[in-house]
Amino acid sequence: MLNRREMLAAMAASGLYAGPVFAATRFTPGADGFVLASRGQAPAAILVDPQDLPGVARAARDLAQDIGRVCGKDAVVLHQGDRLPARIVLIGTLGHSPLIDKLAAGGRLDVSGLAGQWESWITQTVPHPFPGVDEALVIVGSDRRGAIYGAYDLSRSIGISPWYWWADVPVSRRDHIAIVRGRHVQGPPAVRYRGIFLNDEAPCLSGWTAEKFGGMNAQFYGRLFELMSRLRINYLWPAMWNNAFAVDDPANAALADECGIVMGTSHHEPMMRAHKEWTDNHQLYGNGAWNYATNREGVRRFFREGIERNGNKEAIITIGMRGDGDTALESTGSLASDVRLLETIITDQRRIIAECLGRPAETVPQVWVLFTEVYKYYNAGLKLPDDVTLMFADDNVGNLRRLPLPSERDRKGGFGIYFHMDMHGGPFSYQWINSNPLPKIWEQMNLAHEYGANRIWIANVGDLKPLELPIEFFTAMAWDPKAVDKDRIAKWTRDWAATQFGQPHAQEIAILLSRYAKYNAWRKPEQLSLDTYSLENYGEAERVCAAWDELVVRAQAVDAQLVPDQRDAFYQLVLYPVLACANLNHLYAAAARNRRFAQQARASTMAEAAEVRRLFRRDRELRDHYNLQMAGGKWNHMMDQSHIGYFDWYPPETDIMPAVSEIELGPDESFGIGVDGSSHSWPGYYLPPSLPTLDSLSRRKTYIEVFPRGATMAPVTVRADQPWVIIREDQAFGVSPHDRRYWIDVDWQSMAPGMSEATITVKGSATVKARLTAIRATAQQEREAKGAWGGLAGAFCVPATGFARSVEARGVRWEPIPDYGQGPAAMSVFPVTAEPFLDPATAPRLEYEIFLAEAGSHHVDLVTSPTLEVYPGRHLAVAIGLDDTAPVTQAVFTPEAGAAQDFLGSRHAANTAANARRMPFTIKPDRPGRHVLKLFMHDPTIVVQNIIIYRSDLPQSYFGPPPMERG
Repeated sequence: MLNRREMLAAMAASGLYAGPVFAATRFTPGADGFVLASRGQAPAAILVDPQDLPGVARAARDLAQDIGRVCGKDAVVLHQGDRLPARIVLIGTLGHSPLIDKLAAGGRLDVSGLAGQWESWITQTVPHPFPGVDEALVIVGSDRRGAIYGAYDLSRSIGISPWYWWADVPVSRRDHIAIVRGRHVQGPPAVRYRGIFLNDEAPCLSGWTAEKFGGMNAQFYGRLFELMSRLRINYLWPAMWNNAFAVDDPANAALADECGIVMGTSHHEPMMRAHKEWTDNHQLYGNGAWNYATNREGVRRFFREGIERNGNKEAIITIGMRGDGDTALESTGSLASDVRLLETIITDQRRIIAECLGRPAETVPQVWVLFTEVYKYYNAGLKLPDDVTLMFADDNVGNLRRLPLPSERDRKGGFGIYFHMDMHGGPFSYQWINSNPLPKIWEQMNLAHEYGANRIWIANVGDLKPLELPIEFFTAMAWDPKAVDKDRIAKWTRDWAATQFGQPHAQEIAILLSRYAKYNAWRKPEQLSLDTYSLENYGEAERVCAAWDELVVRAQAVDAQLVPDQRDAFYQLVLYPVLACANLNHLYAAAARNRRFAQQARASTMAEAAEVRRLFRRDRELRDHYNLQMAGGKWNHMMDQSHIGYFDWYPPETDIMPAVSEIELGPDESFGIGVDGSSHSWPGYYLPPSLPTLDSLSRRKTYIEVFPRGATMAPVTVRADQPWVIIREDQAFGVSPHDRRYWIDVDWQSMAPGMSEATITVKGSATVKARLTAIRATAQQEREAKGAWGGLAGAFCVPATGFARSVEARGVRWEPIPDYGQGPAAMSVFPVTAEPFLDPATAPRLEYEIFLAEAGSHHVDLVTSPTLEVYPGRHLAVAIGLDDTAPVTQAVFTPEAGAAQDFLGSRHAANTAANARRMPFTIKPDRPGRHVLKLFMHDPTIVVQNIIIYRSDLPQSYFGPPPMERG
């Protein structure tokens, strides 16, 4: 028998979906327990009562094949209870399997606490259950999905990844599988309905299904439903761009019901009808207008046909109505009359539901989705029947727009969340690759769960691939949000990697998975441009490219160590997104250099143009390998999505290479220089070059770049007129080896305290002089700055986690969310349901030790996440104070600025593209030196990533100054 300590340790090691059966599974030959399979023996037979509910036998057949994948021989599936072998696995539904019910009635099977539960199951060993049977492993579900999930739970426990087919994850062979004897209970889930929405499916998913299945038919959906059941996803909004689920293949709906999949339709497709059914046939319904005010009877008939066709198949019926083609409802003249019209529509829809199904509408699951403009009708007081689930949509970029208020949470139908991992629409489209870091998903969906929006969670997952990791995390979190907290996301990812690739490389693969999504969330790939990252300031573009380069090296190192049958899975899950996204970032950096170098008359302008062309071709090569070579072309078209050259919110028809420039070369042997922090070049610009000021506290370096302007360049010398200046030659950021960078640093021990100046002279065919200013701290300044953030010159960044003290109040505190946002972690308030603190003096606070070189006004930019006003009336406020001065409170959603910051406001696109928002504050130290910057909570749900402090104008960049070493 497995003891409690062993069980908990094994469950903790196995991720969100792990359960007691996983912990009880043994592969060591001779291990005691129920022997599922062993070398030299036939696997245990699988028995399903022929009277059981549909779908259970299908899951049993999959389990039988899974045993074969692991042990080399499929198990036999039986449906009769006579002449049974000595060992069997009995799978069934309580109350629907006479075999199960007989064991329970006879006291042989303990089903206590199972009846009436949602999607729960018990796995129990039973000795001598039937004549001739020595032992049975019984999987009994509280309902059909409980039994189905119990069967797939055993598959997972013996080593079958849910993605074995969908991501070509190989199966490790085993000679022996045994399940420790005992009774193992699992379920129910925290979120009743856990769903995905196949959307934005052209050109990728639609092209792939057309080639491989002949369309989105039952053959395709059978594969999808199996994956969903393995992941315990029970709810689907089917693909609908140019598809109609129930019409494309009449077998689709029956298959879904057999598999236990709860069907629905998207937020704008009411009453179990695909919108394509309307666009193809609208002329048959009244006057053909999708307008309830002018074509009520026609639209009502369309609604009725959908409910009649679906019949009693399990579904959540979308109600309400939007405009034709996922647009806003055509107004009847005023908001009040629009609300009345919607109330009429919903009343009529519920009458149709009751009439067609022969039972009260309140007994039929329904959902009303508040998407985009639909919120305004709810806010205006639309009366929604209490049994209907109210689903809040996010902002299309993974930021929740609304959470239930305490006064709303007792509604019978509960609340749901419609979340986006993919979008075709405002504020911008992102459909190519995964840009959904798990800590961000956790942070937002943890809010949903804690605030009571947990009846339905559904995610827009685009083409499904390549969102394998966030899909599983999202749905696993919906199953049991408490099984992972913010401090265990990294471990969950490592366990996920181990499931796909084994333990030896799991840690490194988990890092790669996490970081590529994190970097993509800095700026979604589709939103990259030549201007995203600064070439001139803080080495920003260079640092981003270096971060991607490190991932490439690490991913290729792992790939080289994998066995051949792991490589297809690794390419699609890890290597392709790393290589392709690194390539894309380099492409835009090269295009930006080409443009800048042309302005500087660098001869390397042409080399950068060639590099842009090479990287653009490389994107196609990587895509073609995914589509045509990986897994023998199994996934052709899945990477057809255009992603380069966006010029509007929607994807371009095809990838567009960034424009490149060519220049006429200057005289042979001519040269130019560029300096850190400037886009200008010399000789040429009318003001002399000046380098950023260096100081002994921040210890940053600066540089001069020297480059040819002609076909050749005469030798140049770079000299300083002060002995404390250190010069080191290096390769410039670019592809030409002829462009050279000269790092400028200071030997601080050789320089006197205070401010000093030096001249850097570049001499070749011409002479250019650049001024350098350096400041060495005095002994007193060094003492005051020790352990503090800040310096003597320029802006500086304090990571949100760089506090010296955290002060709790009334059980509320600031805590880090690891790996969130721009840095290694971000800070947020916990518990997330805490009440606001109206008086900063009594609020939880973080204290940061900072050093300011001057007295007087300083800017403080609080870099937060682009969280929205999820709790009406709470304006996302926070307070900043310096030392003992009175804190200043600022809110994001003020009457003056709230509309701009809100969904589709003038600041919304920029905030969400950057996954960050800046809140400006001002502090006014009365003296230079050491100070304490205090960050006070006001409202919960705010997430702080960085704090940027500066005296005058901040140089243009995407992130601002990088965090520095403390003094």
